[in-house]
Amino acid sequence: MRTKQQLSAAPEHTKKMSRKAAANEYSAGSKATSRVASPNGSSRHSSRNPSRIPSENEDTDLDSLLDFTDDEVNNEFWEQEFSDVITNIVDRKRSSVQGREEAYTAFGRLSKFHYVHDELYGRVGELTAAFCKSIKQESSVRETTLALRALELLALSGNDNTVYENVEPVLTRAIRDSSSNLVKSSAIRCLGSCAVFAGAGEDGMLDQMNFFLDIVASYGESIGASHDTDCTEAAFSEWGHLATHIWDLSAESEEAIEIFAEQLGGNDTGVQIAAGENIALLYEKSFSPRANFGEDSEEDDEDYEAEEDEKNDEDEAEEALLNYEGPRLVQRYEPYHDTPEILNLLKSLATAHSKKISKKDKKSLHMNFISIYTSVEDARRGPMYNTAINYNTNRHFGSKTRVKIGRDGVVVIDRWWKWIRLNKLRRLLLGGFYVHFNEGNQTVLDSLPLAVIRLDSDTGTGQWKTDKGRKPRDTRRFAIHHDEDAE
Repeated sequence: MRTKQQLSAAPEHTKKMSRKAAANEYSAGSKATSRVASPNGSSRHSSRNPSRIPSENEDTDLDSLLDFTDDEVNNEFWEQEFSDVITNIVDRKRSSVQGREEAYTAFGRLSKFHYVHDELYGRVGELTAAFCKSIKQESSVRETTLALRALELLALSGNDNTVYENVEPVLTRAIRDSSSNLVKSSAIRCLGSCAVFAGAGEDGMLDQMNFFLDIVASYGESIGASHDTDCTEAAFSEWGHLATHIWDLSAESEEAIEIFAEQLGGNDTGVQIAAGENIALLYEKSFSPRANFGEDSEEDDEDYEAEEDEKNDEDEAEEALLNYEGPRLVQRYEPYHDTPEILNLLKSLATAHSKKISKKDKKSLHMNFISIYTSVEDARRGPMYNTAINYNTNRHFGSKTRVKIGRDGVVVIDRWWKWIRLNKLRRLLLGGFYVHFNEGNQTVLDSLPLAVIRLDSDTGTGQWKTDKGRKPRDTRRFAIHHDEDAE
């Protein structure tokens, strides 16, 4: 992964070979050693849930994940409380570590479950400086990680494109030099959020993708967190989220997929799933709507018709079955030189049966990698694409993943970029997603522009409408579920 300046200045093979060497150097240790418990504050493997895609009978209400959700949304005095919290954070003269921890916790709670853009007006710079001071001093792991999470939420709601340039050196230093792996992983996630939401621009995002790819290739060794799966998974996730905001990754795809494929052979389910999702994303990005590539010309039409004529009967039959609503997708480049090898790796994880893998992790691997395999096999298929035939339409059932917005709206998550961005917002906002969507947080709406089906409460049917923050009738429900028609 290189910026435009680096691409013109350095031979293409130079950095690629260094990353491959790093990956080979640490891969033996990664495969031979089970997860190493970090003495530096890294969270345990058992505390994380590697499952990304909900089970087919699961209806996940994100609000239920937090005990204080209902109380917080119904808090009539939150504006005054938030104003007091900001005052306490900015005034550090008489503050203690415990006091700052409590203030950052309150800031995070209020920022998740209320859209605080107006309340942040004129205070973003002060808050950024306060959070950075806590990150630099690292008085306690808890204070530092709470400050990092608060900074992420500030970037999401502050709508200030100067934040990134002010925090990038501080966050990079924390990632490289912190004594706690928990702080390192939190700083990785914070840096990714600030790059996307707070003004990095495309060149800045490419720089951070390059940084995160080095972390992945070295199994965390490049930042002094060797074989720490939390740091590696964070780097994977943030790389993927950044990649959804870069239009053309044709020059970076080969190297990235090769590094991600190396991680598929690891022993941490969360890292394997994150690697697989990024591979699916890169294959998806090799396809683009034909209309997006300039104006149609006679020459383009002739080339396209010739390409269509060359398709064999099997390809034509598959395209006829494809259940995808939108402009026709055309593959613009090959994302990797040996796709059959990638498919074999994905298939082995989709059918993994080793006794060394727990029943829970095995179920998660099967569910996620069947979905990833299906997409890599044909990148026009999105997450949880069901290839069973719907005999009413003579087409595939298609994408089964749905997101419920309020009581009367449902959206289809039919592309990997949507799935990755949705997971990012879920992690940041949890049950507060609906509040930000409903109140018109422009950063959230720009990050995940959704076409919402407005459902008729009696018939359960509806029409697609683009929703830009229009308020549904009521409820804070935000759920993910799957169609079961094809079961």
